[in-house]
Amino acid sequence: MSEVQDTTAATSLFDQLGGAAAVDAAVDIFYRKVLSDYRINRFFDHSDMEAQAAKQKAFLTMAFGGPNNYTGKDMRTTHAKFVKMGLNASHFDIVMEHLTATLAELSVPPALIAQVAAIAESTRTDILGK
Repeated sequence: MSEVQDTTAATSLFDQLGGAAAVDAAVDIFYRKVLSDYRINRFFDHSDMEAQAAKQKAFLTMAFGGPNNYTGKDMRTTHAKFVKMGLNASHFDIVMEHLTATLAELSVPPALIAQVAAIAESTRTDILGK
């Protein structure tokens, strides 16, 4: 491998996506999509969306290999109340659609979208309380 390839291979997904500014933009667009979707927006009816977005940004930053400033609960605990409200795999799929659409809208390369989707998909079992 060349020196350039070695550097690229060591670069975190967080940095490849564009760092904090990119995560901030993605989360803001993502939540606009989620909140306008009648199929899932009820899960956020009583949420402080500013706090929710801040937690999501911190979580994604950590999950993508950036600085770990996430202090929220684990995924299973955080989403248990939504499972009681009927959160299921179809809702998770809708969220995944909005995530990938958001990244495509931001012109994220398909290979990076696939990495993000794989990370998000790895949370499915915990989010759905399975």
